[in-house]
Amino acid sequence: MLEQDKTFQVKEENGRLDKVISENLENVSRSRANSLIKAGHVLVNGEIKKPKYDVNMDDQIEVHIPEPNTLNVKPEQIPLDIVYEDDDVLVVNKPQGMVVHPSPGHPDKTLVNALLYHTPLSNINGTFRPGIVHRIDKDTSGLLMVAKNNHAHESLSNQLKEKSNIREYIALVHGNIKEDKGTINAPIGRSEKDRKKQAIVADGRNAVTHFKVLERFDGQYTLVSCILETGRTHQIRVHMKYIGHPLVGDPLYGPRKTIKGHGQFLHAIKLGFVHPVTHKELIFEAPLPEIFKKTINNLRNNK
Repeated sequence: MLEQDKTFQVKEENGRLDKVISENLENVSRSRANSLIKAGHVLVNGEIKKPKYDVNMDDQIEVHIPEPNTLNVKPEQIPLDIVYEDDDVLVVNKPQGMVVHPSPGHPDKTLVNALLYHTPLSNINGTFRPGIVHRIDKDTSGLLMVAKNNHAHESLSNQLKEKSNIREYIALVHGNIKEDKGTINAPIGRSEKDRKKQAIVADGRNAVTHFKVLERFDGQYTLVSCILETGRTHQIRVHMKYIGHPLVGDPLYGPRKTIKGHGQFLHAIKLGFVHPVTHKELIFEAPLPEIFKKTINNLRNNK
């Protein structure tokens, strides 16, 4: 049984098949479109194509979106570190170890479960991701903006697309970054070698990270500030590995010999956006977790 079937005709040539689908169908991201294509749920003129297929004028595209696996997303009384809240938006400081939204592998004890107990949320993202405008990884800590209604959600999502908001992270990486600052501009997509990983791939999505060195530790580690221009999955983790400086403690992209913690040393320290109703610019900061601060102090003291 299919939840929805969508058919449309291409009016102008505008790139890859996954891109065209995401631009023509509401609430279908490019990554979601990519998955649907690979699963055989997309036909172009009655034929299955690859995500990178370049569409042509008058192509007939059929998209079948299956019903999601049933998950019972229940409100759960879990403590939240709320940095800001009003009738429209909420800013939360997510701890390391907490998954942002439910999935088949993490059906409960997520940030969404906790938020649903606390407040009503927007429903643009459906059952499993209500209120969630952007995500950070389970073992990344720090600030997230959450939409409490659909108007707020649309406004905050548009700011992400327009790259007008502020998202700054602090990361501890391996090695000595010689440059004081720089920009990493390298496309990111799913790794062909390991489907659990993202990688720098020629046909990946545009990804840009600006970094600035904050402190160096005996040539072995570097503390950096990273500002996101785009927001791809694992972006900072993949980009820092790409330039030869993987994150300390990163179990997926980092070396085995590393400093122990609760996963990668990556913290979303600053978040800024324009309020969807008052249009006032809001900027928030969250202190580093204790284990992050302790590790930096130990490196300063050569412990």
